[in-house]
Amino acid sequence: MTLLSIPDMSCGHCKASVTEALTPLASEISVDLASRQVSLTSEASAEVLLKALNDIGFPATVLSQN
Repeated sequence: MTLLSIPDMSCGHCKASVTEALTPLASEISVDLASRQVSLTSEASAEVLLKALNDIGFPATVLSQN
């Protein structure tokens, strides 16, 4: 499980864009818009996940990764 912080994710459209970008890379995604965090299960490296988000204009940081 990877937990990402996405500070610029602030609305439903942002949530949809983030989910769409991560869906090909993850088997499970849970978006918490209020805390601006995403938890997901993925075989992709953190760098790949962060690049996918950065490419759509949502810089993110990894809070934890198991």
